[in-house]
Amino acid sequence: MSKESITKISIKLEKEMIFKCDIGNMKLKDCYIDDTNQNEADMWGPNPARLLGLALLGCLSASYIFCLKKRNFTTKDLEATGEVIIGRNDKGFVRVKRVNVEINVKVDEPMMRKRAEQCKKMFEQYCTVTAAVVEGIEVNVNVNL
Repeated sequence: MSKESITKISIKLEKEMIFKCDIGNMKLKDCYIDDTNQNEADMWGPNPARLLGLALLGCLSASYIFCLKKRNFTTKDLEATGEVIIGRNDKGFVRVKRVNVEINVKVDEPMMRKRAEQCKKMFEQYCTVTAAVVEGIEVNVNVNL
């Protein structure tokens, strides 16, 4: 991509700390971000930290598959799991401290295993979200009253 692209997103407060998502023209029945810190069974949707973890899992998994395709290999057996570790920073604010990601790919054939091993060394470079998080994302905030 030689040019920057802009993706518009928005949220609207539904009630308390629950926000309805607007992700553009995508076909999605309902999407909610729930930051109420309730019991998971009572939540309307994921909290922002979980969404960040899901974004990383999705992007890394897609990047690994992209790399495999570049090497003329596809897989239909990939699972990824993640742990979002939350704790307090030096100033006492709650922050996402780290995200541990594990990607499991089933590869039986030795020739394909070699191609999959090559991707392990470089696939993260393709992931837009992970690279941005690791490098630090510029965030510009404006509150309109």
